[in-house]
Amino acid sequence: MNTVADMRETVFFEGDRASSKFSRFWLLLCLSSVIAASGVVGDSSATVIGAMIVAPLMTPILGVVLATVTGDRRNLMLSWGMVAAGAVTAVAIGYLVGLLVAAPVVAATNSQVAARVSPSLIDLLAALATGAVGTVALVRKDISDTLPGVAIAISLVPPLSVVGLTLESQAWSQAGGALLLFVANVAAILATGVIILTGYRIGAVSGAAAETHARRGWGRRHRAIISIVVTLLIIGVPLTLTSTRFADQELLENSIRQAAQPWAQQNGWEISELQATSSQATLTLTGEPPVPETGSLEAALKAQGVDPAQVTVQFVPAYTVHLGGGG
Repeated sequence: MNTVADMRETVFFEGDRASSKFSRFWLLLCLSSVIAASGVVGDSSATVIGAMIVAPLMTPILGVVLATVTGDRRNLMLSWGMVAAGAVTAVAIGYLVGLLVAAPVVAATNSQVAARVSPSLIDLLAALATGAVGTVALVRKDISDTLPGVAIAISLVPPLSVVGLTLESQAWSQAGGALLLFVANVAAILATGVIILTGYRIGAVSGAAAETHARRGWGRRHRAIISIVVTLLIIGVPLTLTSTRFADQELLENSIRQAAQPWAQQNGWEISELQATSSQATLTLTGEPPVPETGSLEAALKAQGVDPAQVTVQFVPAYTVHLGGGG
């Protein structure tokens, strides 16, 4: 098990090596931000994963965790400052990369953006587990080699790149969704990190040297822990709403598809697209004229528990032309 001094050396920007730690952080942050923004623009999962591995934001976030449980106000403020400044820098680099792209980088045309603008409770659950692994790896020497996997599992810089790119594309709601994903990930790491370090009695060990300092430190830790928990609960509200909306949307899509698929096949048409919100859907079908009657489709929808008024059907006729005089 690592000592508190070992952990401080790992996550705090202090001591004789402080300047090299700062330069390393900013170099890796800028490079990872460029890689992430380029990967998002190119819709490349492999490039985005590469940015996750290089990104150094996990270090100051874990610094916030350690400073919270040890009552180290100076390093708490410094670590928070590094997280905030790093986040702003990543967003700015994403915005600048967006200026180099002619077409808007938005969810409708880019899967990397779409995957990060509508966070749900599943994303929060993954962040909680990843934060737990990262904190345990900080404490225990025997599992520190899992940190590259933690870097891949947690999404920190890519959502910030998406924020910058969507801001440049003037997709305000998508930028807000990506920012919510980043904040949720940070809050999850802080929550699980504080719980785990407290369970390892890290705060108790560091405060044993001076009773007065320990009491003051606990007061600061107590307030910091409460603020983290409150933040996590607040973030859980929009994530819950998003999860509920997606569940309703998926349920509506499945019900419509189950009703429309057999009907379309019977009439020689195919479902080419199905877009749905939580309450409305647009069903697009292609096939050879004439357009089939929709009375039986309405009956099939009702049988699946779907109000036909929720569904708009678009028919796109497909004509077959034989060239070369074939008629």
